Amino acid sequence: MVAVMHTDMGEVDKETVRPKVTDAKGILKQNREFLDYFWDIAKPEREIRLAAIENLIEQLKKSEKSDELKYSLKRLVDGLSHTREDARSGFSVALAQLLSVFEEISLKSTLDSIKEKHKLQTAKKKLIRNAVFGNFFGVLALSQSTRLQKEPQVLLECVQVLQSLSQYREHLRDLPRKTIVDILSQTSTEVFEEVLFKALKSDLTSALNTPEQLELLLVAIHKFPSVLKPQKLKKLLGTTTVITEESLPKLVCVLKMAARSVKKEAVLPPVALDLLQASLREDNFEMFWTEAIIKGMMSEMPGHTHYLSFRLLGAALPLLSISQLEFVLSGDVMRHYGEHVLSAQLPDRFKFAPEMARYASEFMQRCSDADRQLTVVVGFTRLTNRGFPVVPSHWKVLEHMVPSALQRYTEWLIEEFCNPQLDACLDFTTHRQKGNQDTAEVKEDDCMARFRKWIIQRLAFIGEDHQIKKDEDLVMNITRFIFFHAFFDAKKPTSDIPETTRALSVPIEKQTRSSIASAFYSLLQSLNSMPVLGDVSETEGQNSRRILGVKADGTLWIYCVVQYAATLLNQSKHAQIIDAFSPEQREEWDSLLESVEALRKKSKKSSSPKHAAFQHLFLLIGVQMFKDPKESVELLKDLRSCMEKAQAKKSKKKKATGCEEEPHWVEVVVEILLSLLSQPSRLIRNVCRVVFTRICPEVTQGALDSILNVLDPNKDEDESGVVVTDEKEKGKKKHKVEEDEDEDEDGNEEGKDEDEEDSNSSDDDDDDDEEEAMEEGGEVDQNFRLELMKVLQGQNALVKEEDGSDEDELDDEGMMKLDGSLASLFLEQKKRIQAKKDEKDRLRKEKVLVRDFKIKVLDMVEIFLNKQGSSCLVLGLVEPLLGVIENGMSSEASQQEQDYLGRAADIFRNQLCRGKYYCRDTEGREAELYEMLERLIGRAQKLTDSSVSLYYFSAALYVVKVLKGVKSEQDPTNKQSAESEGRIMGNVDVERVTSCFRDALTSFMTRRKSSLTGAMFIDLFSRLPVLCVNLLDTAVENITGGLRDHQQGQACVMVLKALQSKEVKKLMSDSQWTELYQKIVKQITKVFENVQCKSKAVHEKTVKALELCQYLVKTAKNQQKMPVVLDVLQSVLKSMNADGCLQKAGQLEDTYWSVMRLFGVLKPKIEKVKKVVEAEDTEKPAKKKKGFLPETKKRKNRMKPTVLEGKETPATESAEGTPGEAAKKKKKKNKKRKRPRQEEETATQSPAKKAKTQQKQNKKKKKKGGDEK
Repeated sequence: MVAVMHTDMGEVDKETVRPKVTDAKGILKQNREFLDYFWDIAKPEREIRLAAIENLIEQLKKSEKSDELKYSLKRLVDGLSHTREDARSGFSVALAQLLSVFEEISLKSTLDSIKEKHKLQTAKKKLIRNAVFGNFFGVLALSQSTRLQKEPQVLLECVQVLQSLSQYREHLRDLPRKTIVDILSQTSTEVFEEVLFKALKSDLTSALNTPEQLELLLVAIHKFPSVLKPQKLKKLLGTTTVITEESLPKLVCVLKMAARSVKKEAVLPPVALDLLQASLREDNFEMFWTEAIIKGMMSEMPGHTHYLSFRLLGAALPLLSISQLEFVLSGDVMRHYGEHVLSAQLPDRFKFAPEMARYASEFMQRCSDADRQLTVVVGFTRLTNRGFPVVPSHWKVLEHMVPSALQRYTEWLIEEFCNPQLDACLDFTTHRQKGNQDTAEVKEDDCMARFRKWIIQRLAFIGEDHQIKKDEDLVMNITRFIFFHAFFDAKKPTSDIPETTRALSVPIEKQTRSSIASAFYSLLQSLNSMPVLGDVSETEGQNSRRILGVKADGTLWIYCVVQYAATLLNQSKHAQIIDAFSPEQREEWDSLLESVEALRKKSKKSSSPKHAAFQHLFLLIGVQMFKDPKESVELLKDLRSCMEKAQAKKSKKKKATGCEEEPHWVEVVVEILLSLLSQPSRLIRNVCRVVFTRICPEVTQGALDSILNVLDPNKDEDESGVVVTDEKEKGKKKHKVEEDEDEDEDGNEEGKDEDEEDSNSSDDDDDDDEEEAMEEGGEVDQNFRLELMKVLQGQNALVKEEDGSDEDELDDEGMMKLDGSLASLFLEQKKRIQAKKDEKDRLRKEKVLVRDFKIKVLDMVEIFLNKQGSSCLVLGLVEPLLGVIENGMSSEASQQEQDYLGRAADIFRNQLCRGKYYCRDTEGREAELYEMLERLIGRAQKLTDSSVSLYYFSAALYVVKVLKGVKSEQDPTNKQSAESEGRIMGNVDVERVTSCFRDALTSFMTRRKSSLTGAMFIDLFSRLPVLCVNLLDTAVENITGGLRDHQQGQACVMVLKALQSKEVKKLMSDSQWTELYQKIVKQITKVFENVQCKSKAVHEKTVKALELCQYLVKTAKNQQKMPVVLDVLQSVLKSMNADGCLQKAGQLEDTYWSVMRLFGVLKPKIEKVKKVVEAEDTEKPAKKKKGFLPETKKRKNRMKPTVLEGKETPATESAEGTPGEAAKKKKKKNKKRKRPRQEEETATQSPAKKAKTQQKQNKKKKKKGGDEK
């Protein structure tokens, strides 16, 4: 077959005469570039299509050839019925542009050619779809050419074509009607009245039948009111208006049809909005909304009709007046929307709330009327489910409110909090809630409490969101209001405290007050990180650093809160604190205010970070006093003594040497910060970050040790014990409140919280049941077994083996006693099991708290590295952070543990090792650093995980960088040559450091399993060229001296990177460079001797050695022309391909021939040798003759034993079929014929084959015997 192909190909090559090509259509005469435009127009990429259309028009303008214009018109008309949608649209747009530019082309002739080319009457059934699209896109192109209005007769024909296409709805859907509507929107009144009205009269008359016809009528009424007057409408519809009591049922049916038509697209059909606008023009909006939407559409089951009503509600907001908005937002459509929002919280449910939020946002952006904005926001707020509003408290729609509307809305929320008007709300209850007996009846007080919680959350959101346009007075009023109702009650109204002037209609419950307190701390946390409100000038924004947490005058927000709290405490006649301070606590509060005022005065004189840090801490603890006064008092005492020490003069600090030294004030502050960080509060965490940032320059080694002790993995048990005792002292209730506060600070809403609590409780019950089942299915406690045996023996309830009769049975009294004893026993066992579960859960929670606390402490480490990266104290962070990383790699793989490990690794890698600033003053600490370097390298070699070893190796490089230091600018050695500059390593003992890294490199090359990698040493070579020069000999030796092929390959890569480094070349003389090249050549020559790439490792090593060889030969022979002997290497390389094994394609082969090309040897071309035709013809099997049996089928040949497996088969067998195929055919024979044949075969088989066949026969016999049994 191959030979025949080659002979045929040869005949074709010899043939010089080509057949004559006819060009009937003249296509080949066109320019190739010109024809490519039409191919590009049909491509799926939109940009290519548009560019091709533009180029085609430009080409036609320049050429001015009529034949090209005719050809383009014909080609575009033909392409309108293309099978692909992108191609159809491309040809349609191109035709529209062509007709728009070249007005000499007649629209009438173009339309006729479109009808003729895509004739629907004569099209085949399979091509009817393409013909339909051809007509539609042709008319669409005519309408987009902007010339259709100038030729009314063509316009009429286009409309008639679109009307005829409306019957092909399975292909075009409602596109023809939409196109007619678009044509009407561009048509003048005269043309419509004289030309189109008669053609569209039938559609306008049946407008109440389909959505497309109704939309056509509504557009015509809106566009041509002078034509479609009430008298003419009465002739068409029978009524002077569209919306009447008689037409409403038909309109409802049309709306339902429109809702079903857009079910997949999930959009608002245009006919619905047009009908709404018609109701507004006819002043029948309320009737339309009540009868058509509420009673018509909302009477259906929840689905597409409801979604159409919701979309219509959102789209109608910009069109309605205030009274109409109030009517719509308090009706059944809103109530059904609320029910949908609650039911859609279940998974895999369609959620309409985001779409409604977009409608509301668009309304707020377009409408600048404060009254209408307030009406809409209040309307959505009053949609409640048992007192709790459906709209989330964190609603982004409020970001578009004008300040005046926002101010009025805030006042309305405050008034509703004090005097809730639940009767004015649109409250509802879902079917599931009605069916649930536990929640069927809800008290009004509970609804009021839920409403108040939501109002507080909404007020806090207004104050927190930076995108909402507001002023400082509004934010302060909100903060004062929330703080007052969280911790105070009003006694007498006074104008000095506006919060006391509004009396509460119902007192605030304790649970509600705790949620208000949580909202207050969340708001305060946001204020602490809020930029300055108002317009800041550009010059100030560019020249000054961005300050957070302050007002425009520079006053801290938290200071304003503390001042307000002091005012409330001093006005005890008008405001009463809920949990009154004790005399000691009140005294500490007064001293706190004095300390803050003193610090403010000092900071005005001289802005010191120390004063600002203490002021922040005092204010934070002062605010915390309303939450936990006992602990706050202790912290205040420590902080005050700490401040006194910090402000004391140096002379007073000097004491006698015999006296014990007290801890430094910074150490006390750090301890206070650590104790504050143990509390679950974002506010405290943020303030602690700010405070620690300002005291970073004063941090001592003792303060840093306090931080590192928390992160020490060996002290986990001690630290967890401290945290646990703190939690126990606070009590269970308080702990629960703090958890709720932390959840509130994270932005969770009250309604969601309650649902989550219910689901969590049910999940816990399920978990308990499962655990109990596990206990029952598992091993029984031996102590419990013994006690159970004792109880049963005591009541003689055990049946012994020697008792053979059941006569001695317990009476009723004995059974009652036994039941009581068993019940008490099992109750105690259940209590013990529950205690174990509680203990396990407690330990798990403690572990989570400890890990979360350590993550917060890592913030302090990161801040210290960013602010004090050049301090000597940073060196003490290296090994503790490595300990955290190493311990985290080997610990459990929980998500929190991974976050902690990732955070520590990121700080170590980015802030420490790659930091912009590092320690540059190592005077007197050289010995310590060298010992640390040796420890780090030694530990990196002993580890088993290479990822952890990488961090230790990076730390070693960081220590070398610290030892190296920075060269002095006044040093005269800076003016020396480049060689001397490269050798300058600062204070580094090069020999000692080189010895450390040489031992590591030797360990990597000689150990079978090493955690070190080649990438580590490549990084070392690139960073420290001096060490690279010293270690280069060791790397060269290990090209052949490495333990495994992988190490030898890595040695080649290291040497290659070193040779490519310009810094390394500057550090070596020409003689040294030549000698190094000669050594590398000898090592590579040994690698290539007797190389056999049988394994993957040897293959990779050979490739890397060839890459090194390629660079070596290229540099030594061509670029630098060094006196290096390469003859032996060349001969060894030639011997590698002695047997022609490197002729194929591959990385190894390509690299090999790249090297040989440098020696002038090119890769030989492989010529394909054609097989001789005669030889193939002889081997070709003879053709079968029909009607004759093949040789293997003949009886005389079938009985021969020579055709068996393992024997030589005759040529006829290979030609006609395989023994396997013959065996398959033999299976169809009778069993009686087969048995003697098998016996004959077994006699001629080999012993092994014979044994196998005997085993198979024995198995068959066993199966038969089993079946008979």
